[in-house]
Amino acid sequence: MLKRILFTIAYDGSGYFGWQKQTDERIPTVQGAFEKALSDFFKKEITCIGASRTDRGVHALGQRAVIDVDTTVPAERLPLALQSFMPEDIAVVGACEVAGDFHPRFDCINKTYQYRIYNGRYKNPICRKYAKHCHTALDAERMNEVSKAFIGTHDFKAFAASGNSSKTTVRTIFDIGVKRDGDFVIITVTGDGFLYNMIRIIAGTLMLAGSGRLSRSGLEKIIESRDRTRAGKTAGPEGLTLMEIKYGI
Repeated sequence: MLKRILFTIAYDGSGYFGWQKQTDERIPTVQGAFEKALSDFFKKEITCIGASRTDRGVHALGQRAVIDVDTTVPAERLPLALQSFMPEDIAVVGACEVAGDFHPRFDCINKTYQYRIYNGRYKNPICRKYAKHCHTALDAERMNEVSKAFIGTHDFKAFAASGNSSKTTVRTIFDIGVKRDGDFVIITVTGDGFLYNMIRIIAGTLMLAGSGRLSRSGLEKIIESRDRTRAGKTAGPEGLTLMEIKYGI
């Protein structure tokens, strides 16, 4: 019996050119590696539909993807059964059966991303692949206060990279917060969807606020301007992790 199965996937994106499979299959992608593992397990060619196209070097704890497969294996048993087929930097951490017309992108309610900044004076080689290094002292409380200007429905054109192909640059941010944890400054953002490099540009802009170079009113003006040149630099991919994608199921 054909089943549609929704997977939750975690991965270290350091060794991949993003989630999306490339035309040249020699280019390593998370989707490509995930589909190969599934195909090896089910002994047939498997393709999946992913929920979010994370970029090169970006990580995930809660990526989602669906497959259609004829199997008698219960969905809840698949994460453990697939474990030995996955590369070390990819893991299936959840699975459930969903309706045949379920779509991981179009049925999404919200997505949560986290951006981590290592705010030590010197680089930390242990976390170089998992946090952006910033040696300038950052005021996390100020960043948190300024960040609240992002909440709501806005035209975020000033926070979209030039490669953005979305039909509209209007998005809704439901929640955003910044906190310090030792030498780490952590930005957490939940929204209905995000433009190309939007979270990384938000992070780069909030780093300006953290160093005293941007106020909340200044950020409001940047949003209103819709001018990419007025926002901060695009922060590196290493600090970004897709934390969760929620559905109404």
